[in-house]
Amino acid sequence: MDLFETVIIAIVEGLTEFLPVSSTGHMIIAQSLLGVESTPFVKAFTVIIQFGAILSVICLYWKRFFYPNAGREGKSYWRAMFDFYARLVVGVLPAAVLGFAFNDEIEANLGNVQLVAWMLIVGGVFMLFCDRIFNRGSENTRLTYKRAFVIGLVQCISMIPGVSRSMATIVGGMSQRLTRKAAAEFSFFLAVPTMFGATCLETYKLISHGDGSILAQGNNLQMLIIGSVVAFIVAILAIKFFINYVTKYGFAAFGWYRIIVGLIIIICTLCGVEMKMTD
Repeated sequence: MDLFETVIIAIVEGLTEFLPVSSTGHMIIAQSLLGVESTPFVKAFTVIIQFGAILSVICLYWKRFFYPNAGREGKSYWRAMFDFYARLVVGVLPAAVLGFAFNDEIEANLGNVQLVAWMLIVGGVFMLFCDRIFNRGSENTRLTYKRAFVIGLVQCISMIPGVSRSMATIVGGMSQRLTRKAAAEFSFFLAVPTMFGATCLETYKLISHGDGSILAQGNNLQMLIIGSVVAFIVAILAIKFFINYVTKYGFAAFGWYRIIVGLIIIICTLCGVEMKMTD
């Protein structure tokens, strides 16, 4: 990977990780258009730069992570801290259990480009109508343990490549009658432990298979730092835009966008363009 490819892939990661548009689908398109060779380092790069995206959430919502609703409902600081992180644990638990149990099956589907494309389209069609489906006039911002668990269960659908973790968790939140903003923000919060765990797992696999030394070869470490910084900056901008947009206009535009991206992938494969993910 050269500097140009590094920056482009990092921009794609930062833009799509927290939007309900499937970062997997966009990575397929970006890597195919750039002609990036599938190597152990490329796979490690696309996973490790997620740290930049994770830090963007913590940076934007640092008060929620370190001073979560202290003083509300008569809660002490430490009780508020416990409740905030306990809800995150409850929310991430279903994905952790199912991800561990079905890890081989999940990885077997990661290279299925046709599946990614169709899931983009199906999810896009659903997003065209999700505002109507969940518009029941009793929305609120209160996140209970039950709601956190249900959202975590719905998040498991995103183990199917192309569904989008962000879309699944936001839809899960709206199904629990959270406001668009509250559902989107909890999706961001839930991404931190989920993505951190996935990143650590992939890094461990890389090292345990004896490929860990590639991170320090040539300018690989420099590319990782640049990619993480770019993903961090772009993710901050993407999150701010997304929250403002969906609060005012809803999810229909993202639905149409997903459908278009899915059709692009299908058309490219039908025309003989090689579309693939890193192995």
